[in-house]
Formats: sequence, C-alpha cells, structure tokens
Amino acid sequence: MILCFDIGGSAIKGAFARSVETIVPLDRRPTPLHDFAAFVQTLRDVIDEAGERPDRLALSITGVVDPETRAIKCANIPCIDGRNLFEALSTSLGLPVLIANDADCFALAEAGAGAGRGHRIVLGAILGTGVGGGLVVDGRLVNAEGGFAGEWGHGPALAAMAGTPPVAVPTFDCGCGQRGCVDTIGGARGMERLHAVLHGHLLASEQITLLWQRGDAQAARTIDVFIDLISAPLALTVNITGATIVPVGGGLSNVAPLIAALDTAVRARILRRFDRPLVVPGACRIEPGLIGAAILGLSGETI
Repeated sequence: MILCFDIGGSAIKGAFARSVETIVPLDRRPTPLHDFAAFVQTLRDVIDEAGERPDRLALSITGVVDPETRAIKCANIPCIDGRNLFEALSTSLGLPVLIANDADCFALAEAGAGAGRGHRIVLGAILGTGVGGGLVVDGRLVNAEGGFAGEWGHGPALAAMAGTPPVAVPTFDCGCGQRGCVDTIGGARGMERLHAVLHGHLLASEQITLLWQRGDAQAARTIDVFIDLISAPLALTVNITGATIVPVGGGLSNVAPLIAALDTAVRARILRRFDRPLVVPGACRIEPGLIGAAILGLSGETI
C-alpha cells in the first residue's frame, strides 16, 4: 500500500492506494505554510489516519524540484521552499518519499488513467489560474528527476500582434522573472488582463467565457485574441515533443467550447495532421493530483 498526497497552498489531500482503481481519500487538512515541523506533523497525522504503515509516500506538490540539488522551489508554501524535501521527509517520517510537480502528476494521471491512455507521448496542459504542463513518455515522467520539461507556460513566447484583425498586445511581467510569458495571458487571470487591455474594463474569466458563448462581441474578441496568442506556443510544444494527445486541466478546461477552439487552432499550426481532436479536456475530473501521485507511488521507483 502507498500513501499519496496532493499538496497545495491551501490544503493537503491524502489517500491510500493499492492500485490506480482503489484510491481511498482521507480527510483534507489545511496546509501549514510557515512551520515545517507542523507541515511534517500534518503528513504524519494522515499516515496515522490510514491505519496501516505504507510502503512509501508519493507527493503531488505545487513547486518544482531542481534536478541537480533536489531542492524544491515553492513560493506558495514558504516552509518547504529551498529544502531537499526528499531527504527531510524520509528522515522525519522514516519512509521512502517520491515527489512530483502537480502539473506533472496531472499529466501522469491522464497518461495512466485518463485521456492519454494508449498514447506513447502525452503532454498535460494546465489552463487554470496560470499555465503549466507536464510530459509523459512511455508511461514515465520526463521530469522523473525534477525539472521543467513540459512547462510551455514560461519563456517570452507571446506574439506582439494577435487576433483577426490583428491587434497589438502588450507584454507583461511574469512571476518567473521573465516578461511576455504565455502564463501572463494564457490562464484565467491572463484572460481577464487581456479583456481589460482590449476593452478597458475588468471581467472575471467565468463571465468572459459565458458572454462569449452567448454571442457577446467584446467577449468574442477577447477569446479570438486569447486563442491566437496561446495556440502558437502550444503548437510549437507539440511539434517539439511529438505528443499525440494534449489533455487539459485547470478551471478553463471546464469550458468545452474554449478547449475545442484551442484544439482547432493548434491542429492548424502543427506539422503532423490529425483527423481527431488533439487538445482535449482531461478525463480525470476528480483529484487528478492524487491519481498521478498514486501512479508515481505504485511504480515503486525511487527518484
């Protein structure tokens, strides 16, 4: 039995798993943000709740592991930022520990139990508050040792002009330290920023997508520019990776017409031609982080 965790800035979700088909959720707990001892104790409490000592722990976590130092970069949870979490947790809890980024775990879940089943190369794309991604090849994370493979949301990749007819789009500073990243426009907050630039007033992404589906001209213009901007870097990522399916997670993945429009635009811009959808909503609609962590843990590989 393995114990898997989905750890975010607000909550720690745990579950125990004997197979991908038998994942049993445990009580959700608040994430201690500034006290590492309390963070470890929360994980220990979940282990105790499971009622059985697991073979190992597998964590899906916000943040990225440096493949050389194994230190985690995690701004959302300051008490773990900069730590070698593998070492710290395995020493404190006395169990082998596996860790992967939450976007990587989403990709792993989709490859093993979702829309990516049967595909050799699966690019998981996150369109949530921001933009993220993970890459799975032959059932294994490319980021098995940590790193940034599949992170198509970062790098100054946005076009200066977009939409039909084209309109100038300013670049914005990104939280990663660069400027003009896909993340600054491609997620929900980015869509809201784009709408404000185009039309001079703020709307929530939920309102924008709803108005678009109802035929509102301003919302339609925002979505037109939005799709044009993000489809090009996503298409390039597909070309580079050779992915044959791109499951999408995050809040914007719930807007099926938006994902369908993105799919059409991406397929028009890639070298390989598909006569089926390529960019699709993720099939693991409930707790993909836990599913991905379970797959990671059940693989039995230490990383």
